[in-house]
Amino acid sequence: MRYIYLLIILTCFSCNNERVLYLPEIEKAEVTEVLDVSPAYIFYDETQADSTLLNRKNLIISTNWLVNVDKRLTLKQAIPHIKFMQDKKRNAEMHKNEDAKNYFTCNDTSIGNLGFLEFTDVFYEFSEPIDTSINLQDLVAEKLKNNQASTSTFLEIPLDITNNNKDKIQQKLQSYIELLALSTSISEDMVINGYAIDLYFEGRMSFQDYISVKSKLSKIKSDKIIITNNEFIY
Repeated sequence: MRYIYLLIILTCFSCNNERVLYLPEIEKAEVTEVLDVSPAYIFYDETQADSTLLNRKNLIISTNWLVNVDKRLTLKQAIPHIKFMQDKKRNAEMHKNEDAKNYFTCNDTSIGNLGFLEFTDVFYEFSEPIDTSINLQDLVAEKLKNNQASTSTFLEIPLDITNNNKDKIQQKLQSYIELLALSTSISEDMVINGYAIDLYFEGRMSFQDYISVKSKLSKIKSDKIIITNNEFIY
């Protein structure tokens, strides 16, 4: 019954047509209550050229935004709308509230109620796929060659997240941490204190899978791993 309830409260009307939005599911959300809000909806709509329909007419710049995205949409379908709304808020000159945040609304299955995932400071960009053939040592050498690294630093590295490897991301990051534990120096010229991770997402990944990955990454507690605010869609 709780799932039916969640769907009912997210039902809205557009041109007198009832629409239902299926929320992405999350477990143990860190945020379960947000006050002073206004909602936006990104529906899955097969009648549209990009299969999406954006309803943002109730958004108020000075409030916290709850962005409700249908979990069936892909990132290539949903992210352009999300980026458009973010830019509107960031570039607003009137009624701007620096304390107002943006959240994705989710169905928190651990409590049978709504949960929220913040994305206020995330910057989305569209890019080409990254070269996954370069190993960690080669990446260090490349940055040293281009004078992009200091003698003691957090190494900025890309993390490629696809439908095929999305369930192994935590293990991959753990292997990076273990590498640091074995040797604090990957290069003779540079000591690596940790990693600043830029996220690269495969564009055909569903919004449900995106939320699942983001939720897991938010639970990584390590002073050796920093997840940057840069997210690239290819």
